[in-house]
Amino acid sequence: MANKHTIILMQTSPNRATRTFMDYDSISQAMDGICGLYERKLKELNPAIRNITYDIADLYNFIDGLADMSALVSRDTSP
Repeated sequence: MANKHTIILMQTSPNRATRTFMDYDSISQAMDGICGLYERKLKELNPAIRNITYDIADLYNFIDGLADMSALVSRDTSP
């Protein structure tokens, strides 16, 4: 899964102005980027809490709460 250029397309709310993208060199970096996005949101919502923990269900709920998220992954077509 390494070296597969990945672009994450995201819209955080129904407002089209919230559309954005994130660009990564690999699928694993993209997944880390999504986790980091969630962690930054948690820190923003809980500025007084030093150590915030979450589980995978919390991350899935965050992603499900977005208006849209898609991933474009490059495919090596060389023989």
